[in-house]
Amino acid sequence: MKIMFLGAPGAGKGTQAEIASEKFGIPAISTGAIIREAIKTGTVMGLAAKEYTEKGALVPDKVVIGIIKERLEKDDCKDGFILDGFPRTVAQAEALDEMGIELDVVVSIEVPDEKIVTRMSGRRVCDTCGASYHIVYKPSKDGKTCDNDGTVLTMRKDDSPEVVLSRLDIYHEQTEPLKDFYLAKGKLKLVEGQEEVVDTTRLTLEALGGK
Repeated sequence: MKIMFLGAPGAGKGTQAEIASEKFGIPAISTGAIIREAIKTGTVMGLAAKEYTEKGALVPDKVVIGIIKERLEKDDCKDGFILDGFPRTVAQAEALDEMGIELDVVVSIEVPDEKIVTRMSGRRVCDTCGASYHIVYKPSKDGKTCDNDGTVLTMRKDDSPEVVLSRLDIYHEQTEPLKDFYLAKGKLKLVEGQEEVVDTTRLTLEALGGK
């Protein structure tokens, strides 16, 4: 089974990809993770990616696609795989088609922007032990400091409402058109993201055929 998870930052697609990976016994492939792995192991495409990341530049499509191709050729992908974070654009999706890789299903986790802003801007972390909290869904006992060591909790820069809204704008402009691309192919399944992960998981597995 060849699956792709689609969704805005903070929609929970990574969590669902991991759950589906365990359920179906196929690898979940996160673009960011395999780029880091390719750089670490020094593959041809990894070395190419390193040139860009060291300059703080985005890794271009050609290199990302090459790294994905390297990963999908490994033995653990022969019975299927789950893509998380790729393709990000219609151009990347077309490149995937040109590689002869046809997805069976594309699951889009749908969560309204305002809920995503609430989810992400409410996250707090302990800089000492790394524990994570949420002011609404998982507050610390006093709502201000870490339950483990009393460190004052902080918000990551990436979780500020301004940064989250900027990332959502990029998603809507560059990635959301993939929904129409895969709808036209008859591959798209929409899943309404729920407040509880277990409820989103139930709907996601139903969309994948309830297997």
